[in-house]
Amino acid sequence: MRYTGPKVRLSRRAGVPLTRKAVRYFEERPYPPGEHGRKTNRRQTGDYGLRLLEKQKLRWYYDVSERQMRRYWDLALRGGGRAGAELVVLLETRLASLVLRSGLAPSIYAARQYVAHGHITVDGRKVDIPSYLVRPGQVVAVREKSRRMQPFVAASEGVYVDERVAAYLGVDHAELRFTLLSRPLREQVVVPVDEQLVVEFYSR
Repeated sequence: MRYTGPKVRLSRRAGVPLTRKAVRYFEERPYPPGEHGRKTNRRQTGDYGLRLLEKQKLRWYYDVSERQMRRYWDLALRGGGRAGAELVVLLETRLASLVLRSGLAPSIYAARQYVAHGHITVDGRKVDIPSYLVRPGQVVAVREKSRRMQPFVAASEGVYVDERVAAYLGVDHAELRFTLLSRPLREQVVVPVDEQLVVEFYSR
């Protein structure tokens, strides 16, 4: 199951801010949630706990369920390269992930909702599956009749844009569209996770 509770709580459990909104809250409360959060010593976590937390961080960052993670792990193993890097690249090329990365949405949760509610097209056709894997050369855009909605007006003005647009994306914010120029390389994907620990978790 996907987590549907307070999002900032996940960042405090992970030990790193997983969304833009969480940065300020995390700075104020950089300890785990709960009654005993202040007394928790993350450094005393065992090897299994560290690997589990790293896997959970990756899940939470991309807002996927454990069942989906297992499916991506199986795909990564069949990819032929480094399984950890392949896993991150697969998660990054999900439609919802790229809608966020391009600056068309303020968070992964909003990106997922925009896709699921039918506001996004791929090569001119509506796609309402957040897990759809985008291929290089495909053009993703906001549907014409959705462009006057406030979140997309803000996106067209660059409100949600990161300081540096990912090298594998060609983005036109004014037109509310982007193209996946090439398959991302692991070193191009900014995600606060040590995927080697995730590999060790699934390989145990």
